[in-house]
Amino acid sequence: MPYADVNGTQMFYESHGEGPALVFAHGRGGSHLSWWRQVAVFQREYRCVTFDHRGWGLTPGSGGSPEPATFVADLEALLDHLGIDRATLVAQSMGGVTSLGFALAHPERVTGLLLADTTGGIGDPSVLSLLEYVHPPEDALRRALSDGFIEGEPELTFLFGSIGRMNPPMPLSIVSDLFRNPTGPQAGDLAGFRVPTLLVVGAEDQIFPPNVIEAAHRLIPGSRLEVVAGAAHSTHYEQAEVFNGLLAGFLAETRASAVGVAADN
Repeated sequence: MPYADVNGTQMFYESHGEGPALVFAHGRGGSHLSWWRQVAVFQREYRCVTFDHRGWGLTPGSGGSPEPATFVADLEALLDHLGIDRATLVAQSMGGVTSLGFALAHPERVTGLLLADTTGGIGDPSVLSLLEYVHPPEDALRRALSDGFIEGEPELTFLFGSIGRMNPPMPLSIVSDLFRNPTGPQAGDLAGFRVPTLLVVGAEDQIFPPNVIEAAHRLIPGSRLEVVAGAAHSTHYEQAEVFNGLLAGFLAETRASAVGVAADN
């Protein structure tokens, strides 16, 4: 199985297809497997890389709470290992902390950034103040999926839960603290951010409701926000066709923009 020697751990990853790099970063309840509804589609034209964060899935962890800087350093080392100079980053929930942090630290290596159902760990008061009023259910499935999906798609709901149960048990606070961290990116840190960014959120998301993602969107210059009906905290899974369409359109936009910049130069 493919492992990369990354900052003292063996990071599990998969790489499918050839072409421009698409790197998918999973959330707390997922792993590299979470993106099967995307990789199967985009591997036809892109090199699709999935991985397990440190302490998730098949990647050993060192114990304790995850650190944003460690996640960013791990992603940098993985891309170096794979020989990927630039990539579009696609992130859900916890993966947004990794991906936004990497894009802020290494904007020259990020072609585009899609943040799905995540604030990216933004610590600005305009975002954190809204999270004070958010109290999602404790049940893991009902935190992540809409009631309509759970009732209408029992097989996919079972698979979703099974993927999550492959991770080591951990308290909810181990990740929720990442998103309520006042030292996370501030308005000033984002003011000069120029990486093309698309934010996607499920209309029924109970962890990061649309008004919270709207606040994050206002802090990221030039970003675009899409609210997807019939989805909660896992838009990429619940409404895969819609999500894939948004991702395909975003990739086309960033590709056209890159061509335009090259022509101007």
